[in-house]
Amino acid sequence: MFVLFEEAGKFHAGRVLAQAEASAQVELDSGKRVKVKAANILLRFEQPSPAELMRQAQALAPAIELELAWEFAPEEEFAFDALARDYFSEHASPAQQAAMLLRLFEAPHYFRRAGRGRFRKAPAEILQQALVAIEKKKQVQAQIAAWAQELAAGTCPVPIREQLFKILFKPDKNAPEYKAVVEASRNTHTPPLELLQRSGAIESPYQFHWKRFLFENFPKGTAFPPLQAPPIRDELPLAAVQAFSIDDSSTTEIDDALSVQGLGSGTVTLGIHISAPGLALQPAAPIDQVARQRLSTVYMPGYKITMLPEDVVQAYTLQESRDCPAVSLYAAFDEASLALKETQTRLERVPIVANLRHDQLDAVITEQWLQGMDGGPPVPEPIANLRAPLSFLHRLAARLKAQREVVRGKPETFNRPDYNFKLIGNGGGEPTGDEQVRITVRRRGAPLDLIVSEAMILANSTWGNWLGELGVPAIYRSQASLAPGVKVRMGTRPAPHAGIGVKSYAWSTSPLRRYTDLVNQWQIIAAARHGRTAALAAPFKPKDAELFSVISGFDAAYAAYNGHQAAMERFWTLKYMQQEGLQELVGTVFKEGLVRADALPLVLPVLGGAELPRGAKVRVKLGDIDLITLDVKGTVLERLDVAPAPLEIEEEAEDEPVAGPIAIAVDVDEQAETSAADAPAAS
Repeated sequence: MFVLFEEAGKFHAGRVLAQAEASAQVELDSGKRVKVKAANILLRFEQPSPAELMRQAQALAPAIELELAWEFAPEEEFAFDALARDYFSEHASPAQQAAMLLRLFEAPHYFRRAGRGRFRKAPAEILQQALVAIEKKKQVQAQIAAWAQELAAGTCPVPIREQLFKILFKPDKNAPEYKAVVEASRNTHTPPLELLQRSGAIESPYQFHWKRFLFENFPKGTAFPPLQAPPIRDELPLAAVQAFSIDDSSTTEIDDALSVQGLGSGTVTLGIHISAPGLALQPAAPIDQVARQRLSTVYMPGYKITMLPEDVVQAYTLQESRDCPAVSLYAAFDEASLALKETQTRLERVPIVANLRHDQLDAVITEQWLQGMDGGPPVPEPIANLRAPLSFLHRLAARLKAQREVVRGKPETFNRPDYNFKLIGNGGGEPTGDEQVRITVRRRGAPLDLIVSEAMILANSTWGNWLGELGVPAIYRSQASLAPGVKVRMGTRPAPHAGIGVKSYAWSTSPLRRYTDLVNQWQIIAAARHGRTAALAAPFKPKDAELFSVISGFDAAYAAYNGHQAAMERFWTLKYMQQEGLQELVGTVFKEGLVRADALPLVLPVLGGAELPRGAKVRVKLGDIDLITLDVKGTVLERLDVAPAPLEIEEEAEDEPVAGPIAIAVDVDEQAETSAADAPAAS
């Protein structure tokens, strides 16, 4: 005797070897013997053979009309064999009964299971809904197949083009657009990004990077809501100084300015004046909500997305020929020894007499000129009048840097240049990616750069120490040591920053550009007004959860913004190489298989460099450039030095962003189911 039984949702047929009251020993065609519970046995038959029964049943089942079977089925619960006799004939064969079982089992929208071999037909309204859903699913599957064919043929359907960045980076794996890309990628054995490139979904490499950044960080766009800068209502005294700022020509958010008093008197006072939006803006106000959402200005070659609206920036920026509200740190130094005597913080209005632009003056204001030696390029008269204060500031900056290096335990080594990118033809608007690019070199540690960076470090460390002494919480950056792998961290308590060589460090000098600085300025203002009781009056109290929330959000946003800036700088570097037709470059091996270009801001992997020592000078032949993946490889043509001197390991700037590969979220192997850097240079 043979039996048909169910096991784990599957049907099997075999020969009965032994029969008991509650179970049977059954041998399958494969020779395997299984113990089957009596309740799982659905059909007993003498012929045909088990294998033939299953073959016939599987052939008959698709021909059973479900609509007709549903009409024949009684309203109450029924057994499959009873419906088989109603559908076929009173003498339905075992194969026909088995076919009915298979057909009912695979059609849950028509028939619901009510037990082993027993069913109940679905209500008419539920059945209709299910049929509509099935038809819709068929149409979706057909659409997916059609889209996949278009992609494979080199054409991108409009719905997929519109969902490009969502498909690549934040996909809904049940969406038909995503499934079409997966299917086309699998069928053509082509990576999704390459497939979409070939199909024309990515028309402009620059727009690809730009729109991806907006998709991930500014999904609602970069426009500001209508906002008006509130006035500063404090009656601020006018400072008896003549302050000047030092920034790049493109800078509109002028956060900081400097002044010098007392030259020749034995005690010289350095004034570090920071724009004071914190005197007008209040936590949780509409402008603050915008700033907190953005957290920082986003920089990239030829363009930026400001943290604050332009009208708000202009209300508080340190514009020349204006008396600007400022939070000022005055540091008095012995003029001869440059020893720090005392510091004082004031809230005041500061006359700004000049906005100096270092990109226009670096070639003029040199170390030789500051030391009194003439003979270089002519110096404009307004700048010549600042020779004495700039000379003192440069001497002081060198001393402050040396003092920090003692604390660090080793000197800062910046033997690589900085690079400036200028896009020709975009007029300061949003770039298109087709502009000509000019890359120029700016040496790290140039006099103006050194003056500004040391002044800002002094302010950030002094204010950080002061707030800590008063018990006023702030947002600090710290680094436990210079050991490899020890990263900079952010917290609300003062702690040493080994990388900079200071006791504590609280970003406070760019309140128009960084939200952490605006938060710290609110705390500094409270300290300046209330002194020892500032902890009670400050907007943020010790252990305030809001401060930790700001830190968490800022870390993530700042990393994303720096990553985009690095990617765009790499894009324009590769674009420059194409523009200039560069086929080769000279570089230095700095890590196994990697070469840093000597005259461009570029690191690239090379063949033939794995065995070369660090510091070896090589000439590299360039391979193809991919502006989508930002990839270029090279091959070492020759070594240009025989025995290079040991390479001095340069320390990377804190939090220096590195452009990484394009991360694509499309997984062609997964079948989706239908169910659900702290030390600031001159700005």
